[in-house]
Amino acid sequence: MIYHGNRFTLKKDASPEQIEIAMESLRNQGRAIPAVKSFVVGRDFGGDFEYGAVFVLEDLDGYWEYLTHPAHANTDRVGLPLVEKFDSYDITDEDDPDFGDKIAELHRRRYAQDAELTRLVSDLPSYHGSAAPGPHGK
Repeated sequence: MIYHGNRFTLKKDASPEQIEIAMESLRNQGRAIPAVKSFVVGRDFGGDFEYGAVFVLEDLDGYWEYLTHPAHANTDRVGLPLVEKFDSYDITDEDDPDFGDKIAELHRRRYAQDAELTRLVSDLPSYHGSAAPGPHGK
């Protein structure tokens, strides 16, 4: 199993309406993407972030389905422009020592196929995570 998480803080000028649209889009990912086995979206407590989301995926094929699903693309387009600071991470019970590289390769492949996503991620003021450095070395 793979627990894919995102933690983020939004820009100060993000409106309540924009925030709700982005959060609902994250929740919709959990409902709409068949590969998602369970999920949680909400406030992040105990760290340096305001919000977070965790999506449970069975394997790398499910991870790819999650990454490339239109519901995920919608969240990228409505949410990433609002983000000030973003971290993604993955926790897995997989024993393969190259598993992290395989996850990062999925992200790199996705960036290679989606110029708009690459621009959105490259424009983030702060990004760390599963595919970091991001598409342009951030």
